[in-house]
Amino acid sequence: MSTALSALTGTYTIDASHTRIGFSARHAMITKVRGAFNEFSGTAQVDGDDPSRSSVEVKIATASIDTRNEQRDGHLRTNDFLEVEKYPEITFASTAVEQVSAELFRVTGDLTIKGVTKPVTVDFEFQGAAKDPFGNERIGFEGSTAINRSDFGVTFNAALETGGVLVSEKINLEFEISAIKNA
Repeated sequence: MSTALSALTGTYTIDASHTRIGFSARHAMITKVRGAFNEFSGTAQVDGDDPSRSSVEVKIATASIDTRNEQRDGHLRTNDFLEVEKYPEITFASTAVEQVSAELFRVTGDLTIKGVTKPVTVDFEFQGAAKDPFGNERIGFEGSTAINRSDFGVTFNAALETGGVLVSEKINLEFEISAIKNA
């Protein structure tokens, strides 16, 4: 393991103001609708000497969904989709971290949406480490994965006259993470 990664060992807190947890889904089979969650928190235990001993936990407030359309966001918060009153959080807890290459880390874990937990794997590309102007040690990762929303009990749909459905089953999850090392 490189000395550079070894120096990154520690506990990190996700910096929500410099992080994006987003998603995209096909709408009407012809275009992608993109959105994000505006409220979330998370921590990572990074072991630079042995990345397999690293771990990640994230909690996302489902009511913070934002697709830049109030009417659509309101519908996504209902029982048809996220049922935010009954299920206020989406959670992820890693079960394994594997270093695939110098810059690529495969994180597997349990994703829970609407009370349904399924394993998912996200390939994260290490974007680097830096000390910001305030003296904070930061690390950055970007990654994505695809899930089938019906696997998590998110099954609402409508058939289209021309064939197909209104909302794709496949949802792409997107992560652009900046985390600050705890003192």
